[in-house]
Amino acid sequence: MESVGNGRRGLPKLREIFRRQRRDSDTTSESPDLEFVYDDADQPIEIAELYSYTEEPEFSLNKESFNELFSKHESESWMNIDEKTQQVHVMRLLNQIEVSDRQLRLNAVRSVLYLVQGLFADCENEDQQTHWVNHNVFLLYKTGAFSSFIELLNMEMDNGVAASSALRKPAVSLADSTDLRLIMNVLYIMIETMRSANTNHDEDMAKIKENFCYELAHPVIDEDPLAVVLLGMVTKFCSGSAPHFPMKKVLLLLWKTTLVSLGGLPELFQRKNKAREAAGLPTLTEDTVEVCKHMRAASPPASAADFIDQQQQTNRAGGLRQQPKKNLSMQGSLEDAIASLETRLENEIEARMSDEKTDQSEKRADSPRPGTPAPIPDTRDKQDIKGLPWSPKVRQKDLESFLDHTRAKFVGFNVRSDTTSLAGLPQPIHEGVKVLKQHLYVSLGEMQVKREDEITHNPLSKPEVDVPQTPAEILYQSMLPNLPQYMIALLKILLAAAPTSKAKTDSINILADVLPEEMPTTVLQSMKLGIDVNRHKEIIVKAISGLLLLLLKHFKLNHIYQFEFMSQHLVFANCIPLVLKFCNQNIASYVAAKNSIPVIDFPLCVIGEQQELTAENLEAGDRQEFCWRNLFSCINLLRILNKLTKWKHSRTMMLVVFKSAPILKRALRVKHAMLQLYVLKLLKMQTKYLGRQWRKSNMKTMSAIYQKVRHRLNDDWAYGNDMDARPWDFQAEECALRACVDQFNNRRYINNGCSDTDYLPVDNCIISVLGDDFELPEDFKEHVDEWVEQEVMSVEIDWSQVLQSR
Repeated sequence: MESVGNGRRGLPKLREIFRRQRRDSDTTSESPDLEFVYDDADQPIEIAELYSYTEEPEFSLNKESFNELFSKHESESWMNIDEKTQQVHVMRLLNQIEVSDRQLRLNAVRSVLYLVQGLFADCENEDQQTHWVNHNVFLLYKTGAFSSFIELLNMEMDNGVAASSALRKPAVSLADSTDLRLIMNVLYIMIETMRSANTNHDEDMAKIKENFCYELAHPVIDEDPLAVVLLGMVTKFCSGSAPHFPMKKVLLLLWKTTLVSLGGLPELFQRKNKAREAAGLPTLTEDTVEVCKHMRAASPPASAADFIDQQQQTNRAGGLRQQPKKNLSMQGSLEDAIASLETRLENEIEARMSDEKTDQSEKRADSPRPGTPAPIPDTRDKQDIKGLPWSPKVRQKDLESFLDHTRAKFVGFNVRSDTTSLAGLPQPIHEGVKVLKQHLYVSLGEMQVKREDEITHNPLSKPEVDVPQTPAEILYQSMLPNLPQYMIALLKILLAAAPTSKAKTDSINILADVLPEEMPTTVLQSMKLGIDVNRHKEIIVKAISGLLLLLLKHFKLNHIYQFEFMSQHLVFANCIPLVLKFCNQNIASYVAAKNSIPVIDFPLCVIGEQQELTAENLEAGDRQEFCWRNLFSCINLLRILNKLTKWKHSRTMMLVVFKSAPILKRALRVKHAMLQLYVLKLLKMQTKYLGRQWRKSNMKTMSAIYQKVRHRLNDDWAYGNDMDARPWDFQAEECALRACVDQFNNRRYINNGCSDTDYLPVDNCIISVLGDDFELPEDFKEHVDEWVEQEVMSVEIDWSQVLQSR
């Protein structure tokens, strides 16, 4: 009886847990699709996210500094003087930036910042402010302000006084990074304005923008591009030597610098097609972002709470009223009703399981494989749903594997590297090979790997060709010596900013540029600071995820081994479990979070009549159903995870080991087609390792994979059980890839294009060899007298033979 009582008391607890899970999910299958359009950036609020709400009082300081310096030389307003006079004043400001007095230099920087902020105090609306931002940014670039501010940034980075002062403080605050924040604000606004400027109807502006992008991609400080300089700031911050660096601004500036110098999604797609044409491959017609815009989101899988509620409704309708009345107390009637419910639930579950076992045994008797899952019926408008969204693809490796198996079965021997002769194979195999060849897809990476193999095996007849100095190539060459440290530093900051991370004493402080010197004393100010801190972390995650995805995509296009080198170091730095840890939260709530206060966002907080900040304004947040930056970050992290694990069995097994399937399934509750697509891709690649029972219990997810993800014609993802694969095979595959990547880096960037040091050119001229500076080892210098005695003085020389040989 005690066990029965425990079971009866446990059922309400179980129901309460299910209800709590449903409240946490906060989404239902009837919720509409999110109207989110994936892009390189969220144009309306990119500038607003640069500033924290704690920096709001500094806007008036910028205006006062500009008015003070401008009124000394001009009587009219900035908007009423001609461009030549404006250039003269800008040159005055740039001269003052180079003085040694910090306060004078700071006033000049604030004045320039007020210019790039669009002279907001003199503007009546946002359109006017945007116009003056564009005008002033192009004017400043033409007068050389961008180069001056990069030099100023380099000087402030190496400011040991500020670093030592911050190290002595127990808590670093906003005031410790004033100089760096002002400089980075100017650089960021110039880069973001140039990126988003519409230059289609102005040839001069288009040329200026082109020169700006070129300058940004090439070395600016000590033969390093600006992106590498900023990555160096990230590593200094993570090492603890510069805790005052404003890391949010550094990461935003780094992300936008990389985006402008390398190019965004449209440019990447165009360059990929040009590279395929140059390699003799057909161009691509399917752009992932464009295809996803026309896809509908799938309904999330039913949860246990749905099943319990449905069962309760059924019981209320006809089950409970048929129970016989008993003359017992109210307590006894309730316990009997619960016991009856529990019994009925158990009976129905057992009946369903027995039916499924019967159906499964019948299917197993009929065919060795279960049938293809039927698509999910959709009662919505189907005018734009005319078939599967993607055309199938077949790799050359898959075609060769198919022919090897069929030849071994029907002919009895294999013909290596032959995909044309089909002698001895039955007609259905001919038709199958024809279909596979119709959908054969050869990637640029496969061509590049083939070329690398040719260079390795034939170093003399297939030498390294001249490498084009593209922006991606220049950036990779500069990042290569310290790329592992860069990846570790970025992932450290991502871990500290993740909402699932717990505060630790040894973790880095990423809130140095958001916390004020004096903590708030009122409830309203405390609420504002709490929102600002959460917003600060979300922006950091957005910048890092966008940066990593951008680097992976451009390195993959430039050369597959550059992509693999960066991918390996991300994996070594535990990027896969970090992304899974990030996703192991209520993604639907994270996407719908409203950690923003629109009334004090820039430029609304400085243009026109400002609203008073109240508790209602704080709680209202944005009116959208989702937070753009959070959904953008989730999609980026899922895309990064896909790129790291695609066609890598050892990394796919990491997904299985870390039990990512339930984590990813929860993410399907976010009704957005692009996010669901990458979640389903990650589930698809590990399905064969999850077992038959998992597939049988998640048929709705399997059907969504069939509908949304591209088909590989001879892929056994839906029915294969890859239990024979041995872990050391996967490890050998990873080691072989690493050996190829190291060989590529050594040949191209260390050995000057030669795959073996034995084939390096040798200088045979005695004059040039003797003229080279050669540093002798220290131990040789210490024993040089002994060497001269043994090798020179004690050796007898027959000069007649020497002269005769000459």
